[in-house]
Amino acid sequence: MARYPITMPQLGESIAEATIREILVSPGDEVRADQDLFEVETDKAMMEVTTPCSGTIAEITAVVGTSYPVGSQIAVIEATEEDALKAGLLRPDEAGATRQEEPGDGGDGCGEGGDEGGGGANLHFAVDEGEVIDHSAPAAVQPTVEGGLPVPVRSSVYLSPRLRHRMDELGLNSADLAGLPGSGAGGRVTVEDFEKFIQQLDQSRMTDASPMRIAVADSMRRSWTRPLASVTVPVRLDAVLAHRRSVTAKPGVSLYAMRALAIALSENTAVAGRLIGTKIVHPSAIDIGFAVEADDGVLVPVLRKVDEKPLAELQGPYEELVNRARERRLPPDAMGTGIATITNVGPFGITAASPIPLPEQNLVLGLMAGRKIPVWDDASGTFVPCMESNFTLSFDHRILDGGAAGRLLQRIGTLLQQPDQL
Repeated sequence: MARYPITMPQLGESIAEATIREILVSPGDEVRADQDLFEVETDKAMMEVTTPCSGTIAEITAVVGTSYPVGSQIAVIEATEEDALKAGLLRPDEAGATRQEEPGDGGDGCGEGGDEGGGGANLHFAVDEGEVIDHSAPAAVQPTVEGGLPVPVRSSVYLSPRLRHRMDELGLNSADLAGLPGSGAGGRVTVEDFEKFIQQLDQSRMTDASPMRIAVADSMRRSWTRPLASVTVPVRLDAVLAHRRSVTAKPGVSLYAMRALAIALSENTAVAGRLIGTKIVHPSAIDIGFAVEADDGVLVPVLRKVDEKPLAELQGPYEELVNRARERRLPPDAMGTGIATITNVGPFGITAASPIPLPEQNLVLGLMAGRKIPVWDDASGTFVPCMESNFTLSFDHRILDGGAAGRLLQRIGTLLQQPDQL
């Protein structure tokens, strides 16, 4: 049997690397196809890397706690030529050739099979040569690559090519220099300014940011490239709370709001569209995400076709995704892009905020803390207590204006006054 490299697969459209958290097999173990090999942590979730085919684990090259870019070798498997062909580790025209050089023969550690063995037959375990990331580069650097991997976002502030090259060496981007005053013409940051800045950082206390925190930061940078705006309206919650008390299952206020938002968006899908060139691209389905606080960040699982499912049908999947998000073990079908997001900051006592929509979305609906307020009742001629919350809609101002955003919020508020119909 020949030796073939097992490389770090691309575990999601925007995932460029993953950190080894646990090794589940040992050298010499007989394995079957799709058997769990490693447990890895990405910036989105804990996931498993599986074996590409049946065979024997010849070598484990990955180290626990180390981050490996997509395409990096993490293990070596001994397999038959037939199994390797089926798994895409070997192209038909390469049959009969050994895909992994033996130790000591001058191989580069990644193996030729990691570069050439993909052939497009099984992208999960093999990538084209142009998609392989050099693991000798610093893990913090996110190079410009193809295949859906992230590309650093640069601001419109002028940075010289020399300075950009130096920043790339250190894995930094222009947002990291936001607080750095420049001494060049027009306040431009020079290379000398940058080097002094780096020296000052070396003298400061620093801790590593988690993969999730880095992912959130990158997402927010990309979101802020658009003109964003927010509007707020007060929404009475008495009807929702009364309905919640009357049913055996107790849906959260966020789920009521999500269902109302989905119905409102289904009535006019353009408000959730994306502006691409001179066209508004309407969503093909009303898939709504909801923010769940996890360790050192926020995950946004997605419920599909929320406009087509009643509240009672949504509650079970919603609660399951909340629990799985907190464990950072979201299923793949819940990690895709929705068209809008619900975020409830009320439990933190927040009464006013301007949430930022995800880069691929136009809308985010924020629910603030509920408060009892006096409201005049014409029938009794007195003030009566009502529970009220501010609902804030943040949006891409290229798609929506304040009036349209306000009408969308008013429609959501109206739907919440009849919770038994949600």
